[in-house]
Amino acid sequence: MLRKTAVLKDPLFLEHDPGYDHVESPERLSAIYQALARPEEAETFFYPECEPASYADLAANHTAEHIERVAETAGKQFDVLDPDTHTSPRSYEAAVLAAGAVITGLKLVAAGKADNAAALVRPPGHHAEADRAKGFCLFNNIAIGARYGLKHLGMERIFILDWDLHHGNGTQNAFYDTDQVFYCSTHQYPHYPGTGALKETGAGKGEGYTLNVPLPGGQGDQDFARIMTELVAPVARQYRPDCIMVSAGYDTHVSDPLGGMGVTTAGFAGMTRILVDLATELCEGRLVLVLEGGYFLQGLADGVLASLHEMAGKGGLPTEAFTAMAQSKKPLPALDAALDAAKKHWTF
Repeated sequence: MLRKTAVLKDPLFLEHDPGYDHVESPERLSAIYQALARPEEAETFFYPECEPASYADLAANHTAEHIERVAETAGKQFDVLDPDTHTSPRSYEAAVLAAGAVITGLKLVAAGKADNAAALVRPPGHHAEADRAKGFCLFNNIAIGARYGLKHLGMERIFILDWDLHHGNGTQNAFYDTDQVFYCSTHQYPHYPGTGALKETGAGKGEGYTLNVPLPGGQGDQDFARIMTELVAPVARQYRPDCIMVSAGYDTHVSDPLGGMGVTTAGFAGMTRILVDLATELCEGRLVLVLEGGYFLQGLADGVLASLHEMAGKGGLPTEAFTAMAQSKKPLPALDAALDAAKKHWTF
């Protein structure tokens, strides 16, 4: 079935420049945008204008001190917020627009103007804490978006899947004590930032609404397909969200320089297809993908396009290949351990 997929992009996101030889470079988005510039892609998606986040939108997830600290970088040639997190003259402006692009996507799907949406933005966001920048991230784009959905769009439950190679510490901490957002992360562990252990399952009203799948490395398409079908999908069906959001990092690609995973373009297509089907089943198709990491440029562009094609209903992954992917019987101890942890709160 063909779907109306909104793609949020803007040349301002290329203006954030962390400095010479920094792996989170403007070339990441340039590779994606160049792929989207092909005539056949222009006809597949539509490209609404991104709206910047307001101060109130940022403040719903970040302290005034942190917002001010990032704002102070505006116009400066180079500033350091964290050993890995640097800014350039328009970084603050780009970060505000990145958070706003996620909100724009949520507004579109909530109003039925798009079936689903993808915010292809930078700087990324899932490491940013309430009070500090971290791990290339200035503001937590997906957390800001989720808070907006809960407060302004009538959403009561949002399911966030973070499939980036790195654990989204900032997003987990933002919603650790609430049941309004279910945060589920697959990530290489132990790896930067060192969070995301099995025992991290939420606190208070949020107990059981954080689910981590720490992986040792080397996992590929079949492994992730099993995690999605045996763990993520059953929990999402029980949670019954009003919207599914994805912190979509493509640094699990087999050739990514920062990673140790083995996912291919077909794997990203398969994971996206599962989420598209879940969103159709559970929340009228409302799915918002937010770009995070991915540092092998060709793999990043190919992976993003594969996800977008699945969202638009024009995916190229053969059904039999997808089915075989999810039916692998290869031992996966990390999945078994995550299932055991989840069984304390959910039924399988």
